[in-house]
Amino acid sequence: MMKEQLLEQALKLSDAERADLAAILIDSLDRTVEPNSDVAWESEIARGVAELDRGDVAAVPGAEARKQWLR
Repeated sequence: MMKEQLLEQALKLSDAERADLAAILIDSLDRTVEPNSDVAWESEIARGVAELDRGDVAAVPGAEARKQWLR
């Protein structure tokens, strides 16, 4: 199947199906995993949640965060 045909078919999928496909494709690009990376991410997530819970930081809607990031 040509790339263009594959893309045409992929774009017919639902949002959720396209997101799943994108995740699978991205995961296929880098098969190396750093040791203990899951532990590091869990720690970072816990730190962020604690900051939110304490009121040290405020949640920002995703669309606004994206606008700020792209500036």
